[in-house]
Parts: sequence; C-alpha cells; structure tokens
Amino acid sequence: MTIQWFPGHMAKARRQVTEKLKLVDIIFELVDARLPLSSRNPMIDDIINQKPRLVILNKEDMADPAATKEWIAYFKERGIESVSVNSQAGNGLDKIVKAAEMILKEKWDRMRARGMKPRAMRAMIVGIPNVGKSTLINRIAKKNIAKTGNMPGITKAQQWIKTAKNLELLDTPGILWPKFEDPEIGYKLALTGAIKDSILNLQDVAIWGLRFMEDRYPSRLEERYGFKQLPDDMAAVFEQIGERRGCLSSGGGIDYDKVTDIIIRDVRSMQFGRLTLDIPPKKA
Repeated sequence: MTIQWFPGHMAKARRQVTEKLKLVDIIFELVDARLPLSSRNPMIDDIINQKPRLVILNKEDMADPAATKEWIAYFKERGIESVSVNSQAGNGLDKIVKAAEMILKEKWDRMRARGMKPRAMRAMIVGIPNVGKSTLINRIAKKNIAKTGNMPGITKAQQWIKTAKNLELLDTPGILWPKFEDPEIGYKLALTGAIKDSILNLQDVAIWGLRFMEDRYPSRLEERYGFKQLPDDMAAVFEQIGERRGCLSSGGGIDYDKVTDIIIRDVRSMQFGRLTLDIPPKKA
C-alpha cells in the first residue's frame, strides 16, 4: 500500500514557515515519541536551514521509556538537543524553556555584551499533523488558545501566542511531505493516527500493526490476542480476534471491518502498553 497525503493547506504552510523564519529565534520541532524519526518531516531540515532547534518528543507517556532514552541519546550524538514531554498531562514542559535558553545562551550573552536587554524568546512550533502542537501550546500558555483535536489537520493557519514564561510561540499547521519513500513510514504514521483514516486502507494498516507487534512486542501480542506466532493466513487471525470480541456481521460471519477497528484502536488506546515503533539507527 502506498500512502500519500499532501492537502493544499500544507503546501501553503511550507511557504509560510519559510517566510516567518526570520522572525523567530528557535524552532521547536515536535515529534511523536513513539516514532521520533518517522514523524520528522525530512523537508524541515531544508526549510529551517541553520536556525537553532529543539526536538520535542511528545506523547512520552505512550512510548516505550527505554526507547525514548535511546532517542534522546541519538539526537544528542548528532548535535541536536531534545526533550521528552507529555503535553496532554502537562508533564515535562519546564524542560522545554530550560533547553531552549541553553541553546540560545550565546545569542543572549552577545546581546547583553552590547548593552541590549534580551526580549522574550520567539519560537516557531513545527511538526506533522496530530503530534500535539496545539495541546502543547495551550499547556505552555495555560489557556485554550490553539484549537485541538484527535484528527490531523486541525490547525490551518499560523498564529502568535504569548505565554507567561517569557516566551512567544508561533504555531503552524502540520506539514506532511508529498511522498513517503519508505512505505514503512506510511504504515507507522497511519497506525498512530497522523493521517486521516478516511483516505486509508485500514485493513492493511491493521495487518502491518499485528506483524509489528509479533516482531517487537510478541509477549504483548500473545497477552492481548492469544497468538504466540501469527500464521501466514491473516484471515484466520482476524477470524480468531473477531470470534473473541464478538465481531459478527448480520449474516453471522466475521465482520472484518470491526476487527480492523479493534486492532487499530487497541494500539492507539495503549491496550498493548507503551510502544515505540522506531528503533534508533546506529551512528555511522
């Protein structure tokens, strides 16, 4: 399955991000802690160029904690500061400002040396849809300013938000890239809800998710669905899950669409526990 999604407002957002770069001091690149690499838009590197950045691994409560530590180390090895947070609960937000101040310390020191008083830090938040940008902004600002929702594509315009922490944030719409060169990335984004379900073949996504669990978290797959190893015949897998969950059609057979929904919902609602879908690449 090839997954592509690049609505017109995302192309516009890319142009807007480029135009606004000169107005900000630092980029807050928000990624999903469950897939820190797959949820990074490769275009962002080209768009922001040499602008200072902080990578924020959001939804840390949903990610495998051991893997999150590995990802923090991975970014540090490559000269990129990163922090992990749970914007939904408001956990770890203090780390964002502290890390940003550290990154910008030399700039502020130069300003002070010239007799200038540093103003409020200006940061642009970028990231793909559904990584939690609006929720993070509302938590930092301590009020509901940015629109939130569990559907990708909620934010469609840029807006400045002043916070109580000497910080001004520029929110941007989520930007996906036009083509996923690696189909695995498409499946990971689809499974975690970064792409609208309405444009997907969800059964393919569910099958990919089961195979992923078999490979990375087999004990959790067995605990949830009773499979020590998945058979090649995925129809049999769906039938067994459907029988256990009572997913029957009006004719008495298995309703494969309901089984598909159960599998995807189980991943997204953490019925398998905290999962990380990306493994940090080894440093070359």
